[in-house]
Amino acid sequence: MLVKVFGSAVFGIEATTITVEVNIDKGIGYHLVGLPDKAVSESSYRISAALNNNSYKLPGKKIIINMAPADIRKEGASYDLTLAVGILAASNQIKSENIDDYIIMGELSLDGSLQPIRGVLPMAIKAREEGFKYFILPKENAKEAAIVNDLEVLGVDNILEVINHFNGDDKIEPTIVDTRAEFYKNIDFPEFDFSDVKGQESIKRCMEIAAAGGHNIILIGPPGSGKTMLAKRLPSILPPMTLHEALETTKIHSVVGKTKNNGLLYQRPFRSPHHTISNKTMFKSVEF
Repeated sequence: MLVKVFGSAVFGIEATTITVEVNIDKGIGYHLVGLPDKAVSESSYRISAALNNNSYKLPGKKIIINMAPADIRKEGASYDLTLAVGILAASNQIKSENIDDYIIMGELSLDGSLQPIRGVLPMAIKAREEGFKYFILPKENAKEAAIVNDLEVLGVDNILEVINHFNGDDKIEPTIVDTRAEFYKNIDFPEFDFSDVKGQESIKRCMEIAAAGGHNIILIGPPGSGKTMLAKRLPSILPPMTLHEALETTKIHSVVGKTKNNGLLYQRPFRSPHHTISNKTMFKSVEF
């Protein structure tokens, strides 16, 4: 039996929909094609253990899985849940009438629990653009994906919840976030506030001028004089991000895995690279 399920791959900060075609036929063997990397190829072991530990199993037949487009390299363990659901659907262990409406992503542990993944926000945006109705993913990433409206985000802790959902035994409750309300509620509460700085009137005046005019500023002084403290608080006197800027910033942080359980980023980010960075990046050591 042939079944198609859908996942997503992130390249840069944009996502591409991946079609996972699972065909189960007479014979023996497990064949995964479509340019998977080592982490994707190892998924069969994680899937087998996760299913066995939840009273399901890999069928003892010939399983051929193609990840299309086949000329794009698939990387990471976040396709575990996509492949597992495809195998269960193709072997008739779960119902799959409306499985075409779902984007499914998640990394499996051996007990069937799900680990958080990266790049969830670009995936959710792409899923909405392509007309998918649902996005199943680890619960730790659900708040981030729920930023995107017109898409039901279903956060799960275990593969058993996904199986029960498709079989109609226990539907997953969608995660709902009012993006605009959350954004405007948190925009005026920076983590580090410029008003915390006492004294230092000259440098504070310089930083206010730099912030107002969009100028560069370099802080020079002995350790402990307050350079980092002041730099960390500069974003709090910059103009607040627009909702569009917040979405773009969150996409970047999502790809590198720095948005778990956070959802939308409300404040301008602060970066503090180590003092041993190369000369080429010396004058870009702090960016907002």
